[in-house]
Amino acid sequence: MNLPAAFFPLWVQWSTLLAALGLLGWAASRVRWRGLDHVALNAWLGACVLTMAMWMMKGGLKPGLSFHLLGAAILTLMMGHWLALLALAIVLAGVTAYGAGDWLALGLNFWLMAVLPVTLVSTVLRLTQRLLPPNLFIYVFVGAFLAGGASLFATGLAGIAVLGMAGAYPWDELLSEALPFYFLLSWSEAFTSGLIMAILIVYRPRWVATFDDSRYLDDNSDPGA
Repeated sequence: MNLPAAFFPLWVQWSTLLAALGLLGWAASRVRWRGLDHVALNAWLGACVLTMAMWMMKGGLKPGLSFHLLGAAILTLMMGHWLALLALAIVLAGVTAYGAGDWLALGLNFWLMAVLPVTLVSTVLRLTQRLLPPNLFIYVFVGAFLAGGASLFATGLAGIAVLGMAGAYPWDELLSEALPFYFLLSWSEAFTSGLIMAILIVYRPRWVATFDDSRYLDDNSDPGA
């Protein structure tokens, strides 16, 4: 979903853009750049390119109602919260530069397609780490599969709400024609996120910043139990 600028007043376009730039500056300040693994960093840059290509392979009904995989869960689990926001900003800027978006709507799209899904996935990850056992299956199924699907559906639902409140399309049209597509696509997002993260933690765990071998793979059971 890449919302056109024409649907929104100028003050919404500029306020969301300035707020997005402020958040990106804060995100950049929270990243420990000197401590980044150069191997993982190369993998993350490659993930940005692949995500950009995935966003370009889309279908759509009307302007603002496009359907494509999001990849936010994969980027969040690979990079962590702050780097994932920066990565999705790069992806969104690249897609916009290609001509698939409006620069004035960049801020609004960033909040919908980056901040919302990344925050949701990060929150699910923290809750599973706090409330559930340190189990590899839980990490993949809840943190990647379920959170990945939920992130896309939440983004689609938020986009529909924004379009409806802006008066871009009638509510009944949005709910009957667009919402079912996002629901169905969320299962593809869930499967893709879960599969890719399962492969990465098996073959390239060094690329996954949120995966800790000592937490998920070590035998923490009490031998005297």
